[in-house]
Amino acid sequence: MITIAAGIVLVVAIYSFGKTVPSKKSIKEPEQHSENDGHDHGPAASISIDTILLAAKKQLSPDQVLRLNMLENSVSRGDVKDQQLKIYHQLSHFWGDSARIFEPYAWYEAEAARLENSENSLTFAARLFLENLQQDSDPELRKWKALQAKDLFERSLTINPDNDSAKVGLGACYLFGNISDMPMEGLGKIREVIQKDSTNVYAQMMLAKGSVISGQYDKAISRLETVIRLEKRNIEAILMLADVLERTGDKKGAVKWYHASLEIIQRPDARVEIEKRITELSK
Repeated sequence: MITIAAGIVLVVAIYSFGKTVPSKKSIKEPEQHSENDGHDHGPAASISIDTILLAAKKQLSPDQVLRLNMLENSVSRGDVKDQQLKIYHQLSHFWGDSARIFEPYAWYEAEAARLENSENSLTFAARLFLENLQQDSDPELRKWKALQAKDLFERSLTINPDNDSAKVGLGACYLFGNISDMPMEGLGKIREVIQKDSTNVYAQMMLAKGSVISGQYDKAISRLETVIRLEKRNIEAILMLADVLERTGDKKGAVKWYHASLEIIQRPDARVEIEKRITELSK
């Protein structure tokens, strides 16, 4: 299981999407995808989108079920690309705005991106999965999300092989998603970008997270300090740095960066939690 820094947990609390599909207790063996819309639905995993959708639908109200059935029945009738795109976006908005369940929301964003096949839409959908999987404690769901992100990043790179953001994202799929026996393969992809551009904040952050996971805190601190020099108000880096310094026993340094985060964070509940942490470390 991925070790998530307390700083990242705080960010998740601030920007939380909402409820997710139940954990692996509700997961069964994968099934073949039932929709036949003439395009690839992404890589295989030990769980399927059918399983995920079934679990998600159990959380809906009767009115939501009726609305969803209408949208799903429209998919088979959307025989023109623009019609299918419209329906996929409607399904995405339903799961994101009405049901507020992440996995089907991201899935339909991904289906729309695969159908549209543009660099921007593919990268956007890939990063949805990548950012969410880092918060997921279920190893099977995390792997499924990583495989979806990997597929989308690879499609984006087919369109534009020079997209450094997609390269970093692809590397992070290996790093965080447990989709390969060689996680160093992911580090290598990210380091290629860093060697070309040491000011790439996205790449520096991913390497910092990788260092935290492996317990290489000195490297994580160095990476995070670089990010903050480049982006002084990068709240994720600031909170993560405070957490890493706390882990290494540098209470004074941790307090400094928790204080720095208070200059940026406005949510009262988040501020209260950080102030509590400062008080505990200052004892």
